[in-house]
Amino acid sequence: MNLQQTSHPARSGPDELVPSRYALKIGEIDVMVISDGVLPLPGKMLGHNADAADRAAWLNYNFLPTDKLDWGLNVVVVRSGGKTILIDAGLGDDPNLNLPRAGQLAHRLEAAGIDLASVTDVVLTHMHMDHIGMLLVDGVKDQLRPDLKIHVAAAEVEFWTHPDFSHVSMPQGFPDALRAAAKRFAEEYRSNLQTFEEEYEVAPGVVVTRTGGHTPGHSVVRLASGDDRLMFAGDAVFAVGFEHPDWFNGFEHDPEEAARVRVRLLQELAATGELLVATHLPFPSVGHVAVEGDAFRWVPIFWDY
Repeated sequence: MNLQQTSHPARSGPDELVPSRYALKIGEIDVMVISDGVLPLPGKMLGHNADAADRAAWLNYNFLPTDKLDWGLNVVVVRSGGKTILIDAGLGDDPNLNLPRAGQLAHRLEAAGIDLASVTDVVLTHMHMDHIGMLLVDGVKDQLRPDLKIHVAAAEVEFWTHPDFSHVSMPQGFPDALRAAAKRFAEEYRSNLQTFEEEYEVAPGVVVTRTGGHTPGHSVVRLASGDDRLMFAGDAVFAVGFEHPDWFNGFEHDPEEAARVRVRLLQELAATGELLVATHLPFPSVGHVAVEGDAFRWVPIFWDY
């Protein structure tokens, strides 16, 4: 993968008139953000501990519907030190949850000229189904390298042996689907798993660090090369989390700890000025974080084209 090779899609069609990938350089590291699609989810999931009127006011202020909100679903492909690294793996097949607009990653990787057989490593921020799903699509494992390494925090693998859903606020059907996907993933890819405790350098300048919060093993990936920095924050940050970092997202298994993690990461990003990419920010989700009063402000980059 390089920027020249990926500037012209291998395939195109009416369904790809809207851009679904965005490439940038972090020093000597090639980075591509790829959209797996969008997830239409209830607006309440943005902050189930927030007052309903406050939540509706935030949605109205941002010209968003109050009933269902489209969440972006972004993954990242990184090339460093001769390795091609997929960070998260999208939703895969729709698990009977009425999410037909996601699960686009396999054909969008192909359109970007990225062969599954070229992927040397996968880094998982966590094991929710919208981060592992493409790996479970029929035929995908056969296209992957036998020596593929899948990096995930040991605490995450342990959590999904007996997951606790007592503090989440999800629509009906999601807990069962999440359990089933994580169980199947752990069984099918057990021999490929490379677990770490707190931090691991996957390739030069590509470091995955466990944060906990969203799930016990939730992790972020920091990229660093020369003077450039970027953090892929997974599900630690959502669109509402800049202005309301204390609002609990419905998918957080430990929402109080997730809020503490979110504030800590946003403080770090605001202090360093490095770029942020996150799973559920609007595509391509590349931008900066600034302090605004007692909270934060999201500053999307100007597209470079």
